[in-house]
Amino acid sequence: MSKEILVVIGHRMGKGQAVARGVEKAGGKAIVIPGMAADMKLGDVMHENNADLGISFCGSGGAGALTAQNKYGYKAKSELRSIEAACTAVEDGCKVVGLGFMDVEDLGQRLVETYRKVHGE
Repeated sequence: MSKEILVVIGHRMGKGQAVARGVEKAGGKAIVIPGMAADMKLGDVMHENNADLGISFCGSGGAGALTAQNKYGYKAKSELRSIEAACTAVEDGCKVVGLGFMDVEDLGQRLVETYRKVHGE
């Protein structure tokens, strides 16, 4: 049995449930940070839970990802605008991806599948 991939989701407007469904559909476990400005707590929650991946959503697609990178040294790519760009970032070794508002199931599913492929999980 493969390892359960733990993904933390921080959305500026307190959303993220659709992405979480996609993560779980791919066999991962999702933690959706509740409340407004949840993206700014992404690094802390990832660190507390020893997460494999973090997804930050805000208008610019960068604030939570950059905060996680600066505070914990997680490799991050921000200002992404597509599922393909986020998957490429994971292929390039990023632990945190920052996107504009894109709370869709397919994103969560594809990121977990990409992580498994890259890490042989």
